[in-house]
Amino acid sequence: MTKPVLCAIDISNSGEDAPVLETAARLAALDGAQLDVITVVPDYGMSVVGSFFDKGHHDKAVAEARSRMGDLITRVLGAEANAKVRHLVATGNAYDEILRTASKDGAGLIVIGAHKPDFTDYLLGPNAARVVRHAKCSVFVVRS
Repeated sequence: MTKPVLCAIDISNSGEDAPVLETAARLAALDGAQLDVITVVPDYGMSVVGSFFDKGHHDKAVAEARSRMGDLITRVLGAEANAKVRHLVATGNAYDEILRTASKDGAGLIVIGAHKPDFTDYLLGPNAARVVRHAKCSVFVVRS
């Protein structure tokens, strides 16, 4: 069995990650690998900003992220494929959580999108650049 493919998506960008998800599914299928999809919810709990949210806010945010992720995967890959995908919702900095999950799960490949970088980002967005720079496995960047 091959190492899992970890696909990182941002559920807040209204489906712009559909090409990222399609590419990750295709690469996983080529190798017969498990497809894991991760999205990361920001962690406001430890900051001053966190004091403005009620105690159940984090749980609601995670539930909403999980629901949106499932909807996106079903829409892009179909219900049958969605049932086989492992859905992961993490809390924290996107790049940290993607790298931590890839390491913990022994991912053989990370698939991540690089969307409309501004001039200061040059070729990659900040999260994709950090994942590429620090990953212990191969990273496939999908430009969309």
